Formats: sequence, structure tokens, C-alpha cells
Amino acid sequence: MTQRLQTRFEELKQEKRAGLVTFITAGDPNPEISLEILNGLPEAGADIIELGMPFSDPMADGPAIQLSSQRALKNGASLINTLEMVDSFRKTDDQTPIILMGYFNPIYRYGSQKFLNDAMSIGVDGLIIVDLPPEEDDELCHACLTTGLNWIRLTTPTSDSNRLPRILKNSSGFVYHVAITGITGTRSAKIEELEAAVKRIRTQTSLPIAVGFGIKSPTQIKDIGHFADAVVVGSALVNTVKSALEENLTKQEIVKKIHEFVTELASGLR
Repeated sequence: MTQRLQTRFEELKQEKRAGLVTFITAGDPNPEISLEILNGLPEAGADIIELGMPFSDPMADGPAIQLSSQRALKNGASLINTLEMVDSFRKTDDQTPIILMGYFNPIYRYGSQKFLNDAMSIGVDGLIIVDLPPEEDDELCHACLTTGLNWIRLTTPTSDSNRLPRILKNSSGFVYHVAITGITGTRSAKIEELEAAVKRIRTQTSLPIAVGFGIKSPTQIKDIGHFADAVVVGSALVNTVKSALEENLTKQEIVKKIHEFVTELASGLR
């Protein structure tokens, strides 16, 4: 099993703070800019990176991430390109954990075991595949864990005490708690409800718990960072890409705008 995630959470524990997990869609708005954004995320303040695998029908995602997938696919993004991005990133950064997040269809078409082997060999640390529930563990989860990658599960506000053990059974790396019911980036949860949910999950697992969906400000991040091990920001970042394009900013201005926003978000945890 790759150790970058475990090492990073141990470092965060020593620093007595929660980590910032940033999500971007691979290839958004185009491969060149996307790679520059990716390469600069750790210096800007990202502790862990989630890289979205562009897909034509991202059903768990709200309009912001759907549009980011469309922009990426329109400009030639593919699963091969996504793996190439990670490979390029690893040439200069061997410490920051990278999680690939997305849907099973592109992996199935690529060839499941070939994908796992390729991902492992270039330095991917884990997968979040949102449309494979525990009932489908034979499809990819078991092979993923055997290959040495972390299998990161989503819990939701509707994951009750009967469901949680099943969700957590083959989880590794960390648990991603979805703050709201519904799609990404549409609304925010109440802090008290989130804290209660995280406490409940902690009774069932020793894995670190990250909280995401609907988080967009340093204040929210600071509040959630008091009880979660990490905070995930996604839609707010891809919306920043969208607004930068609408402003007709140059490539360097787009990259700078994203990195400055990440630094602002990270300030909520430091």
C-alpha cells in the first residue's frame, strides 16, 4: 500500500491542524493550464490533491464540476492524459498524495487491472469511484487494494449505523464524508450537524475523516477543521477556473488566480 497518505496525515497530526484537500478536473480548461495548476497546488497550500477524471456523465456532480468535465473533454482530455498529468507531477513532487476521483465507466473501458497497474506505477495514491457502492466491491475495490492503492469511500448524511460498517469495511487512506445530500457545490451544511456526523463515523473507524461538498470559504474551512482531519474544496475551485475564462484572463493569470485562492483557503487552517 502506498504510504504518502498515511505519512501526510501523521504530519498534519504533528502540526495539530486539519489538511486542505483541493479538487481540480484533469485537463480543465485545457491540458497545459491544468498541469500548471496541478504543479503549483502544494506550494499554494494544498496538502492532498484530488484529480477528477473527466467523464461525460458525472451524475454525482453539480453544474460546476459537470461544466469542468465538459471543458476538459472538449479540449482533448482522457484517462490516458490524466495519468500522464500525474506522471509529470511526480517528476518534481514525490510527497503530495494524489487521489483520482471519478466514475467507473472510463476505467472499465481502459481495462480495470491495466488502469490500476498504470496508476500505481506513476504514483497515484488512491481512488474515489463514486458510482461503485460496497455491493460492487468485486468490480474494482478488491483489485485496487491488492494492487496497493487506497480505496477511499464516501459516507453521507444518510449513512446510518447499519450502513456504515459495510461502507467502511474495505476503506483505506481516509473516509470522505459528504456534507450534504445531493450533488456537489450546491449548498452548505450546518456545522453542528457535520460535527455530530464526524463523531458518529469516528466510533466506527480509526481512519482520518475528510469533509467535502459545498465548502467554499476560509471561515467554513476553519470551523470544519476543528473536528475533521481534512477539508475538501472542489466546486469553488473549478468555478474560479470558469470565472477566469469568462474574464478572458491569460494562461498565467488563470493559474495565479487559482493558486491565490488556494492560499486564501489554506489560511483557514494555518
